[in-house]
Parts: sequence; C-alpha cells; structure tokens
Amino acid sequence: MSRSSLLKKERQQELAEKLKEDPFLTDEELAELFSVSVPTIRLDRLEMGIPELRERIKDVAEKNYSKVKSLQGGEIIGELIDITLGKYGVSILETDDSMAFERTRIIRGHYIYSLAESLAIAVIDADVALVGVANIKYKNPVYSGTRLVAKAEVRQIRGSKYIVWVKIYEKQVEMFRGKFILVSLEKPLEK
Repeated sequence: MSRSSLLKKERQQELAEKLKEDPFLTDEELAELFSVSVPTIRLDRLEMGIPELRERIKDVAEKNYSKVKSLQGGEIIGELIDITLGKYGVSILETDDSMAFERTRIIRGHYIYSLAESLAIAVIDADVALVGVANIKYKNPVYSGTRLVAKAEVRQIRGSKYIVWVKIYEKQVEMFRGKFILVSLEKPLEK
C-alpha cells in the first residue's frame, strides 16, 4: 500500500471519529482540522457514505421533534438536535442575509431571541407553556452566515413554573444568554 493511500485511510478513519463526536462540523472546519482542501474532505465523505452537514442536521432533528410536547415541529426556530424533556436541549440556527440588517449584516435580535425562546419552551415537559418573564442579554453582535448553537437547561421546577437558562454560542463564544420563567398551563387553550 502506498504512503498516500495509507494517509488517506488514516484521515478517513479520523474523519469518521470526529464526525461521531461532533456531527455538526462543516467541511471547511474539517479541512482546516486535517490540513487538506475542502474538496478532499467532500471526496472522503462521499467515499465513506457520510452525508453533507445539512442532511446530518436534518436527520438528527427529525428524531428529536417527536419528543417535544409544547410546540409543533414548525414552531421551533432552528434545527432541534438534542432534547431531554425537563432537563436540556440543543438547537442550531444557520443565519443568512435575509435575517440581517442590510448595511451591517448583523442578525436582527428577534431571530436570536426566537431561537432561545422556542428552545426554552420546547425543553420543558408540558403540553402548553408561555413565557412569563424573560431576562436576556445580547453579548456580541452576530453576523450573517454564522452558525448559532443554542443550549437550554431546565434549572428549577416549582409547581407550574419552570426556570430555563438558554445560552447561544458561535464557535464556543457566548453571543446571547437568557433566563426564562415559563408557565405551564394545565389544559390546552380553547380554540
């Protein structure tokens, strides 16, 4: 076996391990990690039968939407990638120019808030929930084209009230944080 095919085999093995650890790594991030070109990563993925990022996110998200009680799948902002009701949840939002102010390319705050709010509501173990209080802080501007990762944690449950913390990151840098006090309604609202 030639040296280059051995290197390729080792790289593909490591690539599979990296994507097992974090299935949401982009081809660009993987190329940088392995010091190869993006087309090389794409060829490796194709040879190994590993789908592109959007497909990997979609597959994981579809499995998690069915667990949510308080919202319908289409009501959750971003892609829900992990959830344990009453404990924690994680979602991802790929931002684009349609979400941003034209001149600055900074993402409008309501998209970031909606990502946090919908994840906070989705993570609690209730059929119907509303935000009673939200204490939020935008820590850094978010620019179009970034991938945001929202992480929610249920910190406390008191009767029908849930205290949920949500933090939103871009590449491990905290961009937003919020403390939500959610109120669970005993029975669904009348139509």
